Amino acid sequence: MHKRHLALFAVVFSITPRYLPAQAASQPHAGKTAKAKVAVVSKPAPLIPLSQRDRAVQIVNRFTFGSRPGDVERVLALTPEKWFDQQLNPATINDDVLNRRLNDYSTLNLPPDQALTLFPDRGMIQQVVEGKRPSPTDPLLAAMYEVQIFKFNHDNELKKINPDGTHAFPQPTEAELADQKKTDQATAARIAGELFSLPKNQRMAALVKLPVADRIAFTSYVAGDQKNLLLAEFNPREREIFYAMNANIGASYQIISELSQAKLLRAILSERQLQEVMTDFWFNHFNVYIAKDSDQWYTTSYERDAIRKNALGKFSDLLLATAQSPAMMVYLDNWLSIGPDSIANGVNPANPKSKRGAKGLNENYGREVMELHTIGVNGGYSQADVTSLSAILTGWGVDRPNQGGPFLFDPKKHEPGPKQWLGHTIDGSPASPTPSIDGMKQGTEALRILASSPKTAHFISYKLAQRFVADEPPPALVDRMAATYLSTDGDIKAILRTLVQSPEFNSKKYFRNKVKTPVEFLASAFRTTATDPSNPGALVNTLKTMGMPLYYALPPTGYYLTADHWMNSTALVDRLNFAYALTGSKFSNQKFDSAHVIALGLMAQPATVSAAAHPHPKYSEAVLTQPATIVATEPAGTDYALHILETTLTGADVSPQTNQLIHKQIAEIPQTNSTETLNLLTALVMGSPEFQLR
Repeated sequence: MHKRHLALFAVVFSITPRYLPAQAASQPHAGKTAKAKVAVVSKPAPLIPLSQRDRAVQIVNRFTFGSRPGDVERVLALTPEKWFDQQLNPATINDDVLNRRLNDYSTLNLPPDQALTLFPDRGMIQQVVEGKRPSPTDPLLAAMYEVQIFKFNHDNELKKINPDGTHAFPQPTEAELADQKKTDQATAARIAGELFSLPKNQRMAALVKLPVADRIAFTSYVAGDQKNLLLAEFNPREREIFYAMNANIGASYQIISELSQAKLLRAILSERQLQEVMTDFWFNHFNVYIAKDSDQWYTTSYERDAIRKNALGKFSDLLLATAQSPAMMVYLDNWLSIGPDSIANGVNPANPKSKRGAKGLNENYGREVMELHTIGVNGGYSQADVTSLSAILTGWGVDRPNQGGPFLFDPKKHEPGPKQWLGHTIDGSPASPTPSIDGMKQGTEALRILASSPKTAHFISYKLAQRFVADEPPPALVDRMAATYLSTDGDIKAILRTLVQSPEFNSKKYFRNKVKTPVEFLASAFRTTATDPSNPGALVNTLKTMGMPLYYALPPTGYYLTADHWMNSTALVDRLNFAYALTGSKFSNQKFDSAHVIALGLMAQPATVSAAAHPHPKYSEAVLTQPATIVATEPAGTDYALHILETTLTGADVSPQTNQLIHKQIAEIPQTNSTETLNLLTALVMGSPEFQLR
């Protein structure tokens, strides 16, 4: 990007605090202590209600990943209440467009063990090599495993060391590697010609019959255009086999890639926006780190079966589903927790003299399920309660985690006997005729107590209000939501209705006051411009640059979602750089049509607004027929185009300061044609402070 663009953004950033919530804009500088202020008790100002149109804007902004052109008008025609009720019942909403795109990612619907078979990790390949696990009988899978085994053996050969410290096998020189690459590229070109001479449905069968070295050469070095054409004509399973043969040893990271790309496609394309927003919210609330051990193949089913399935149900069901997910048990190490007096620790209930082993409790999950998932850090629990709950949950774990096995309760690991916890006696007798059931029931009873606690009702209501109303949510609203939680047994739909129907949610005070996270920013950039995401993998990488890699939040807190964590000069420069690349069709071969955005924006304008709000209504016909002409005829045309872009992309007019800055950049940065001007206008609106808000 031109340095002048960065200078502009520094100026834009300097005015950004005007648009941020007060608590974000007034953060003290790091290393400095804020001066104490004398509290002034005053009567809160009455809430000014939103207009009906702004109510529609508010509900779309908060419960979708961005308003598409015409969305607000459709909500108005239906009424915000009816639109929200429809979204609360996602099964009734057709989502075929998204589903067709998701068909390319077969691991999304596979159980973890099958996904791991399709994209094996290094350990599984080693088991096959050592004869501890059979190679797949499916011809395509078998061909892929042959490639992975070849790479595994070759890699091990190069690593072998003689007793004298020298390599057992000669290490290739740079010249030899360069020659081999040229040979492999020629091989790939030859094979490509052979495959393209065959009917489409015979190409993969021919590819997997080639010698292993040829398969590796082809999948590694087939030219870009040939590769793209070939992959486009493969079916989804054939594409996955291609990628797995192309992958380095251990291809399980492909599971992560499919899940991450699918998340962005859902955010951008799904008609079931409320379900996707709530899935995003609950996954972050019950965060797991996908790079933690076997969570790389458990996270897909965790999001699918524990989170999305229960995102609009009862909180107690959601809590139990996360607790019985292998992903959570692995992430917070509960599968390693062993009761000190359990059979697994060497204690024999029939022999009082038996001695304990060295194993013991792991308190990670017992602590976080209270601190982060339910009653909150101020929930009144003690360290003794953490220890007791951890003992209650011993035995909750995973069967064969390295092979993708399911959740398992192991009674031999469970700490026997009753436990005192949070003022409750959680019973359990080692003399019971069904000790495994009693041990499992201890855990489910404890989770039920947590789910029904008034403290949990308040904590969950606070978190929801923070996501959908304000970084510092109004206490009265949180209290009403908590009351709904308790009266409906934690019904998430009912709690959300209380929020959406509240005077706070529908007031000017809390309108357009939430800052978009990187995920929300990227998704909204595509949704507000009606741009089809052709390369979701590139978007996944962009989120890493923006500091929010999907599924890679390491701490149990997940990503913080308040403005102070996402609004800084570096973040805003990253966003503007992305906007320039996207609108200039320079983002990973992504096509972008700013003229189409203008046309859609004009058609979505309320009929009663055009004459009064637009200073040059004579341009309306030009916009609909040839949108670029409005910026080519005279300066007033640029004003008109900018107004349409601002209202289309932000849902409202931008400030005079932002408008002035955009005009200044248009005047200073040379454009060779009207299309470039439209692209620049669109990028600058996306980089504006107003577009960062929802």
